[in-house]
Amino acid sequence: MQQIFTPADILLPRDIKDIDFAQRWSVIACDQFTGDPGYWEKTADYVEDSPSTLRLMLPEIYLEEPDVKDRIESIRSTMDGYMAQGLFTCYHDALIYVERVQSNGILRTGVVGKIDLEAYSYEQGSTSPVRATEATVLERIPPRMRVRAQASLELPHIMILIDDPEDTCIGAVTAMRDQMQCLYDTPLMNGGGSIKGFLMEKPQQDVFLTALDALTQRCGDLQFAMGDGNHSLATAKACWEAIKKAHPSEDLSQHPARWALVELVDLHSEALQFEAIHRIVKHCDPGRLMMTLARVLALSEEPSAQQITVVQGGTRRVLYIHKPTSNLAVGSLQNALDAYLSAEPGKEDYIHGTETVERLSRRPDAIGFLLPDMDKRDLFPSVEKDGALPRKTFSMGHAEDKRYYMEARAIR
Repeated sequence: MQQIFTPADILLPRDIKDIDFAQRWSVIACDQFTGDPGYWEKTADYVEDSPSTLRLMLPEIYLEEPDVKDRIESIRSTMDGYMAQGLFTCYHDALIYVERVQSNGILRTGVVGKIDLEAYSYEQGSTSPVRATEATVLERIPPRMRVRAQASLELPHIMILIDDPEDTCIGAVTAMRDQMQCLYDTPLMNGGGSIKGFLMEKPQQDVFLTALDALTQRCGDLQFAMGDGNHSLATAKACWEAIKKAHPSEDLSQHPARWALVELVDLHSEALQFEAIHRIVKHCDPGRLMMTLARVLALSEEPSAQQITVVQGGTRRVLYIHKPTSNLAVGSLQNALDAYLSAEPGKEDYIHGTETVERLSRRPDAIGFLLPDMDKRDLFPSVEKDGALPRKTFSMGHAEDKRYYMEARAIR
């Protein structure tokens, strides 16, 4: 039997069945709306003083703010306070079946449990059973480690994919849904749709884990692939390696930080639509940047296999890359932007959704780049063959449909 994805001691607030409580408790992933402070201000206004996952995570829009140390300390103390107050109920050796109705009305199903970090690597060229699908930006890990290293709890926005076109695993759980206890059923704030969670008892767990074991045996080397939360899982791995290094002579085989809480989702779910992640470069000289890109990538309006759309001042222009440096347009563009920004002023951000790119690129010192979507059926074969894709290649759906924090787990 596979031992990579297994049941976990899962924490949920005692009052999670109260819809008003649950809706304030559950907040979208910290890596969303990084260019939109208004979203997070609206969220804080809605949450007010209620217990909330907003108090237990650091929206990445604030990672470079001068008060980041105080924010991290507040997260740590709030976690400890919630635990001391007895806010949580612990479901031991649990798996939770999740039904998420997205903002577009489509149902996404998944199973929450823990993944063994010993079976995961984010290193380029890794052959581990759990693997990054996009290049990991190593510089992004230390700031996130400062949050996790001081935390007594983890709350996942990580979604890990299985390649199960026949829906033998999660589909088997869906068929047993009426046999399970509903733990929560709530709308989600800010247009996030709604979510339900069901406790899988031992008989349902056995059916699911047996099917998952059969699937992983058919998969070959790559059994689980990152969907969302790549840098969060990489941070969990880095923290675990740091713990092992600090305690070389101790038996840490059952240390809770060895695992990370995740949601397992089938790649072939109708709800998972792979969308491109676009780029915006601010505080730059757009004309100078475009001259460099045109030269390096041999950009022209003559069609080729790789296409980008340049957005500036409210106008769009479709251009084609004739000197690609990657198999995908996003890789060729990213390589060129990296080289330019290593020597010239500018700050790059990754944007979900074309409207934000349109708005931000109206600034005179900004320029946006829209990228084509990726066919999700190519994901597992591409990663198996070529390794991790260029960073921020794809996003699974709109920002509002990302995972909202709900379950927690102790990691001390």
